[in-house]
Amino acid sequence: MPKNIKPEDAEKELREKTKKVTEDDIRKVLNREDEIEKKVRGEGPLKEYIDAVKTMFSLLKAYWSGEYREIPWLTIAAIVAALLYVFSPIDLIPDFIPILGLVDDAFVIAACLKLVKQDLADFEAWQASSRN
Repeated sequence: MPKNIKPEDAEKELREKTKKVTEDDIRKVLNREDEIEKKVRGEGPLKEYIDAVKTMFSLLKAYWSGEYREIPWLTIAAIVAALLYVFSPIDLIPDFIPILGLVDDAFVIAACLKLVKQDLADFEAWQASSRN
């Protein structure tokens, strides 16, 4: 277990996990939405990402239902990989270590957001236009 995790470590972990995402993983993440959001909403470094995580879930639901498909698979896979990573208590730094155990989760979410920023913005624009 690395003592000083860096954003680069999180990016590498995200890239590796993204390659392995399946449609079954989308289902798993959607079924764990409440648990993942609760973890992100809690204390610590993940809290600042709650709005982004909610948008990620909205995007995944719209993708899963077929309502929104104007999105590269890589974006879907990165989001799913990041959310699965947050859900998993055993990762680069185990989550049972107070505060520090969530730093790697926050880095993975940040790395994901960096990767999918434009696709999330496009989805939010689509979402806003479809409400009108």
